[in-house]
Amino acid sequence: MAKELPLISADRFHDECAVFGIYGHKEAANLAYLGLYALQHRGQEASGIVSNDGEQFYVEKGQGHVADIFSQHALARLPGSMAIGHNRYSTAGGAGLKNVQPLSVNFAFGNLAVAHNGNLINATMLRSELEAYGAIFQSTSDTEVIIHLIAHSRADTLLDRVIDSLTQVRGAFSVVLMTDQGVIAARDPHGFRPLCLGRFRDAWIVASESCAFDLLDAEYVREIEPGELVVLDHRGVTSYKPFAPTRPAMCIFEYVYFSRPDSRIFGGSAVYSIRKAFGRQLALESAVDADIVIPVPDSGVPAALGYSEGSGVPFESGLIRNHYVGRTFIEPEQSIRHFGVKVKLNAVPEVLQGKRVVVVDDSLVRGTTSRKIVKMLRHAGAKEVHMRISSPPIVSPCFYGIDTPTKKELIASSHTTDEIRKYITADSLAYLSLDGMVKAAPGAPGQYCDACFTEQYPISFTRAEELQLGLFEPPR
Repeated sequence: MAKELPLISADRFHDECAVFGIYGHKEAANLAYLGLYALQHRGQEASGIVSNDGEQFYVEKGQGHVADIFSQHALARLPGSMAIGHNRYSTAGGAGLKNVQPLSVNFAFGNLAVAHNGNLINATMLRSELEAYGAIFQSTSDTEVIIHLIAHSRADTLLDRVIDSLTQVRGAFSVVLMTDQGVIAARDPHGFRPLCLGRFRDAWIVASESCAFDLLDAEYVREIEPGELVVLDHRGVTSYKPFAPTRPAMCIFEYVYFSRPDSRIFGGSAVYSIRKAFGRQLALESAVDADIVIPVPDSGVPAALGYSEGSGVPFESGLIRNHYVGRTFIEPEQSIRHFGVKVKLNAVPEVLQGKRVVVVDDSLVRGTTSRKIVKMLRHAGAKEVHMRISSPPIVSPCFYGIDTPTKKELIASSHTTDEIRKYITADSLAYLSLDGMVKAAPGAPGQYCDACFTEQYPISFTRAEELQLGLFEPPR
C-alpha cells in the first residue's frame, strides 16, 4: 500500500469550526453556502446546512469542502427564508458523517438544529449523566450534549430551555441554533471564539467572522458580546444577557493564525493590522543583521511585512506556496530532499542565493516543518537563516475548541529556545515575547486567553475534568 505523507499543516494548530446563520431572506441556503465558502479556512473536514421553510427542516451535509458538497441541485433542496450552516474540523468526537453539523432533531417543542464552534470541557460528564436518565446519543460530538440538555430541561419555553442548557456547559461555545420560529446565536461568557452580527438588506446574519459578510456585501453591525444571546426572528434582533458575568478570555491565537486577515473580530479589530503589529514588535525585540525578510506563506505574510517595516530589512517572497495541494500518497524517491514540505512550499534560489535571511512564521509547534524549511532555504543558497516567530513559545494544549498536539508533542514545553534552534538548524531563533504580544494586541491586557503560551487556563478544571483532559495522571 502506498504511504500517505502528512501535509505541512500537520505541524501547526488546526482550525476549529465555523458557524453561520441567517433569518429573513428567500435565498437563505444560498447565502449560507456563500458564508461557509468564505469561512472555509476554519474547517475543511465537513460542512452542512439546515434550512427552514416555516413547515419543516431540510438538511444537506457531507464530508469535504463546501464547494464539493453543495451543488446547485443540493442547494435547491434547501428551501426557506432561514438557515444555519457549519464548517467542521473535529476537535471533539472525531471524524465521520454522524458528527457533521448542524445536528438536527424533532422533539416536543418542534424542530431544532444546532451548530457549534468551541469545545465543552464537561461534555463527557454531562453525557454520562444524560445517558443515566435515558438519553440515547446518535453521535460522539459534544454538540449533541447541548441538544439533550435542551430536551431534558424543564423550562417552559424553548428559549428558556436553550438558556438553561447553555448555563450548564463549561468551556467555549459560539453556537447557532434554528427553531421553527427563528435563529438563536450565543457566545460563552468568556468569549473564547469570535461571533459577529451582520445585516443583508432585510435579513439578519450571524457568522464566526466578518469576512463572511464581505462576500455577501452585507453590513457588519457589531460583535456579539461575550455572554450575549441574540434571537433573530420576525421582530428583528432581540438581545439577552442570561449568563453570570465573568472576565473575558478571547483566544489571542485567533489573531496569530486562525482568523482570516481580512476579518474583524473581538470588537471590530482588523486581524491583518494586528499581525503586522506583531511583526513590528518582533523586530524591536529581536533584530538581526540580515539582507532580506521572507514569510512562511500564507499566514506569516502580515507579520513578515511588519518585521520588515520595523527592522528596515527589505521584504521578499523567498518561499512560494502551492495553493492546490491535497494529500499525496506516494513519495517518488526517498532521496528527494524535504519532499514532504516541498509538496506545499518551494524556495526561490534567485531571491535567496548568498543572502542572510530572516524567515518569519506565525508559530512553531513541533518544529519538524521549521527544520525542513531551514534546510530547504540553505539548499537554495541562503548564507544564513534566522527564524523569527510572531507568537510566544507554545507550551500547553488548548481545550477550548482548537485541535492541538499533546503537551509532550509541543517542542517548547520541554526544550529551551537554543535547543529548538539547534534542532531546526537555524543560525538564530527568537519568539515574540508574551508582553510584546499583549502590547501589540488591541484592548486591555487581561481580556485574552493565552493558556497555550502560559498554561494558565481561564476556566479551572475539576479533578474529573483533569483526568479526562490528560492534565492529571492518577497514581498507579
